[in-house]
Amino acid sequence: MFAAYAARIDPEQPLDGLELGERPEPEVAPGWTAVNVKAASLNHHDLWSLRGVGLSQESLPMILGCDAAGVDADGNEVVVHSVIGQTGHGVGPREPRSILTERYQGTFAERVAVPVWNVLRKPKELTFEEAACLPTAWLTAYRMLFTNAGVRPGDSVLVQGAGGGVATAAIVLGRAAGLRVYATSRDAAKRARAEELGALAAFEPGARLPHRVDAVIETVGAATWSHSVKSLRPGGTLVISGATSGPSPKAAELNRIFFLELKVVGSTMGTKEELEGLLDFCATTGVRPVIDSVLPLDRAREGFEKIARGDLFGKVVLTV
Repeated sequence: MFAAYAARIDPEQPLDGLELGERPEPEVAPGWTAVNVKAASLNHHDLWSLRGVGLSQESLPMILGCDAAGVDADGNEVVVHSVIGQTGHGVGPREPRSILTERYQGTFAERVAVPVWNVLRKPKELTFEEAACLPTAWLTAYRMLFTNAGVRPGDSVLVQGAGGGVATAAIVLGRAAGLRVYATSRDAAKRARAEELGALAAFEPGARLPHRVDAVIETVGAATWSHSVKSLRPGGTLVISGATSGPSPKAAELNRIFFLELKVVGSTMGTKEELEGLLDFCATTGVRPVIDSVLPLDRAREGFEKIARGDLFGKVVLTV
């Protein structure tokens, strides 16, 4: 079957390790099933995998891709939850949690094998392309906002780095849930787009906000960390799920964190139940993922290049 996979790891030139070509059909273990992929979306995780983050040389070749929507063996339209081993379903009860491409072959292929437990019904209201955007970036944003930040309608949220998949999802979901959303971006066009999606205002990174916010959604890391901490009201919550600009900020702002009793919460992906909630939320409210572009699988390299350049707003989707 045709697939996009990591053949080599290169921390400096990650795209040099990306190959497109034939790979073996997935083996379907007891308690697992094969899904015929209709659409799969790209994440920064896929680019980091090519750098060797979370993916060892011994695991190569590895088909990339965490997210997918497709059709199962019984003809049902489904969405794949990419966290494997979260509850022991389909794997040994002591196997550590991982996501597809860390231990098991991913979704950038004609078929992918996953535990039966990891397959969810796709709402008929969502296209395959839309549904394929939800299981990683949008699920991460959903958990950050509604589980870990604990915000309620009327609360204010700052979303750092508008344009990325998680940040874009947080803007759209936050607005739909009745939050007052602010955003930042270095790019004027991305700031304008964030406002079109529902942000009350979008600013350059580091700019003073109209007021301190209840929560900050942080995926940028070192470049925006100080601004995130300074933007919180006393007792506010900073939720972080990534550090695309680096994990070591020059100023940790520890004095401000303890003096203002700020909460810093790490957040990774989400549960199957949260993905079910997200799917229902999108189906019933009319909220749809923001898609930057849709490419056939044999043009996957173009999608990876867009992520590497940061030349996108929303998700890049690959269709099979």
